[in-house]
Amino acid sequence: MDIKEFSFNLPPHLIAQYPSDKRGESRLLVVERKTQNLIDSSITDLTSFLPQDAVMVINDSKVRKARVYGISDTGSKVEFLFLSPLADNSWLVMVSKSKRQRIGKSYTFSHPTKDIVGTIIDETVDGKVISFNTYVDESFFDTIGHVPLPPYIKREDVFEDESRYQTIYAATSGSVAAPTAGLHFTHEVLESIKKKNITLAPVTLHVGPGTFLPVRSSSLEEHVMHKEYYEISEQTSKIVTLAKKEKRPVIAVGTTSVRTIESAWDNEKKELTVGKNSTNLFITPHFQFKVVDHLMTNFHTPESTLLVLVSSFASKEMIEKAYQHAVEKEYRFFSYGDAMLIL
Repeated sequence: MDIKEFSFNLPPHLIAQYPSDKRGESRLLVVERKTQNLIDSSITDLTSFLPQDAVMVINDSKVRKARVYGISDTGSKVEFLFLSPLADNSWLVMVSKSKRQRIGKSYTFSHPTKDIVGTIIDETVDGKVISFNTYVDESFFDTIGHVPLPPYIKREDVFEDESRYQTIYAATSGSVAAPTAGLHFTHEVLESIKKKNITLAPVTLHVGPGTFLPVRSSSLEEHVMHKEYYEISEQTSKIVTLAKKEKRPVIAVGTTSVRTIESAWDNEKKELTVGKNSTNLFITPHFQFKVVDHLMTNFHTPESTLLVLVSSFASKEMIEKAYQHAVEKEYRFFSYGDAMLIL
């Protein structure tokens, strides 16, 4: 299939530049696959649409303040996006004006207590490798880093983003983008979910930069998905495995949760595999979903792997209908936008 088949016209003013005034008060478009109905609702009424005794899988990855600015040895300000730590005080990074940032170039990062120096020592297909003169830990990012807002948010990050571009249940730092479907949850919403006897099952998938990157090949079959690392606890494995055995519905919050549990499902043993692993699963039409029964997600960018995923889950025709409806009703799109619940 051609990626152009997963496009749609979106007026720029519908791209949310800021979060809603209050967390948990965004709109919710409910998509009923069996009836083909679309229901305009809100996050405050989310629980009323969820099946009793279900399992809800959430991604508890925490967004790192991974955008950091350094000064090159020629005096230029250079933007870095820190992707993942490597061995020997080095990191895999994406860097602005990439072709100019060559092996051997050094950069100074002005930390309040000391200047930290990094030098590019290698280049890979995923980015540059930069080695530091000292150990770089989370305090480095907390002190001088910026919230890595996606490129379609046309503004600099502000203090509010530190909390709003983060789920309330975020636990393990490592993502460069938020698992955005989870941004709608408040403590009140979670309490109402638990009262309906819905069990929360956290997984951890660290969202990588591929969530922003366009599909560069015209054919879906030619696209190579980026690799992301995930971890599944023994408790979550037991919860999800038992739910499938008892034929209770599994609700995934966000495409990252979908990719994690569909990747980790052992179809021979009929269980969710425990432990750390990585996935480059690209979910396309005709994919056989083995675990996820329902999906809560945000509205995604045209011609993206995420739009292909939700189209594969609900059918391409149903998602086209839903997105056209959302545009006509002026829903807010993308990371800070409104949500969709696919039943």
